[in-house]
Amino acid sequence: MIIATLCGMGFGTSMMLKLFIDDILKAEGIKAETSPWDLGSFKGNKADIVVAPVDMEPHLRDYPAKIVLIKNLVDKAEIKEKILQAIRELS
Repeated sequence: MIIATLCGMGFGTSMMLKLFIDDILKAEGIKAETSPWDLGSFKGNKADIVVAPVDMEPHLRDYPAKIVLIKNLVDKAEIKEKILQAIRELS
């Protein structure tokens, strides 16, 4: 499973989300690859799940993956709940 994190430049918000998700996956014993993406190049990549801030939603409407939108980027409980739900839905 590939989980991508998305933000405008590919190294701020997306890297923070990647680190949070890596911690969640490790704690839950889930094997997955996580990768930070930038808005300019993400459509050329493939992922099973894309995690992004809610303001990225317009850019993700036609992307063929499970989309997880995060309202509060520092709320680890929100991120955990939403990412685990997305993984369950794809399993």
